Amino acid sequence: MADIFDEVEEDLRAERMRRLLSRYGSLLIGAALLVLLGVAGLQGWRWYEARGAAQAAGAYLAAGRDAAQPNADTKAIAQRYDALAAGAPEGYRTLARLRAAALKAEWGDRAGALADWDAVARDGGTDALYRGLATLLWALHALDGGDAAAIESRLAPLAEGPWRASVEEVRALAAMQRNDTATAKRLLTGLRGDIQAPQGVRDRAGRLLAELGG
Repeated sequence: MADIFDEVEEDLRAERMRRLLSRYGSLLIGAALLVLLGVAGLQGWRWYEARGAAQAAGAYLAAGRDAAQPNADTKAIAQRYDALAAGAPEGYRTLARLRAAALKAEWGDRAGALADWDAVARDGGTDALYRGLATLLWALHALDGGDAAAIESRLAPLAEGPWRASVEEVRALAAMQRNDTATAKRLLTGLRGDIQAPQGVRDRAGRLLAELGG
């Protein structure tokens, strides 16, 4: 929404964006992490069998189990993932960095999470799938107070590939943030009817369209 009236209106816009990110952003992150965990399950077994990977595998899996417990100390577990990333083999290093960033975002260290995701996204030695995921998660969390146009520009290289549908979701949120309702509706309408998009993405697009009166 354009800055038309006063600071109260600005606060209302910020609060609406926070509600949208809280309601739909967590679903997007969950969907992205399902992909991550699926890949990790296959690669994790291979890495576990590789020389020198057993210790990293055990530490990674233990941290994951602890993070899934009720009332888990996510800050402490994020620090464990950071420590693991410092010395683990390449595959587990990347996974640990991504998991640390997600936990930092969960307990409120937004700046730390953004920095971690940005570092993974820009690491040329990291698999392209993970770089894309890191870029996507960085963009989603950078929206609150960030430059929507710059964020969309950074997402552009992912528009064709495995993260295409999720990129469209974030682009729609960015359009909503800058009050470009027409663009947001166009993107969400396309996603809702895209039979190649995951069902969860299509469902979320429908709910966001309802938020927009579409």
